[in-house]
Amino acid sequence: MKELDEQHFPPFEGFPKQSIGFLKKLKKNNNRDWFNAHKNDYEEQIKFPMQCFIAAMQPLFSDFAPQFDVHPKRSMFRIYRDTRFSKDKTPYKIHMAAHFVLRGKPKGFEGSGYYLHIAPGEVFIGGGIYLPDNDQLKKIRKTIAEQPKIFLAIVNKPSFKKMFPAINGAKLTRPPKGFEPSHPMIEWLKMKQFFTGLDLKEDVCYRKGFPETIARYCKELAPLVDFMNKAMGF
Repeated sequence: MKELDEQHFPPFEGFPKQSIGFLKKLKKNNNRDWFNAHKNDYEEQIKFPMQCFIAAMQPLFSDFAPQFDVHPKRSMFRIYRDTRFSKDKTPYKIHMAAHFVLRGKPKGFEGSGYYLHIAPGEVFIGGGIYLPDNDQLKKIRKTIAEQPKIFLAIVNKPSFKKMFPAINGAKLTRPPKGFEPSHPMIEWLKMKQFFTGLDLKEDVCYRKGFPETIARYCKELAPLVDFMNKAMGF
């Protein structure tokens, strides 16, 4: 399939049910011979619909997060797995995903951003920062300690808590260096990761209004995402 300019993807009409069907088949046939024989199916049932979805997200993100790169080609994760350091040597992911990051940042987990994951039986939308390095984590903790009211106003906002009841991530058992056990924000300061998300039913991705649904969740996540990025100096 010929690559299209980012401005020329057709309107998103919902993911075809063949998208999930392809992923189910790939799970049973996760090898290069099968994938190469069905490469056109991947292009038409996974890659192209995802790119159309991302193109549809561009004007929606411009409303609440214009500083983020929402690009049909850059924002989509490749189907190929990195097996170099994994015991699982199956070559392909059995899901499709997109990651929206600040302009100029690579996909992955640098900085705070938004993540969408679609697989058989599940649609996951989330945001925050998954793996901050030590320097980033120190900056986040420092900002939370200095701006507790702002941080708590974000995570305790009723509409936010209704969509995202908990901030997830690994946590220290003891206070981090430089903070007393009695610090009023100590449970937040013990955290090593700051991300949250929501599982939706699979059939939501088949709907024409799927981009608006995902954008609504991302808009609610935006204050947390922005707080983390500002804390890290992005």
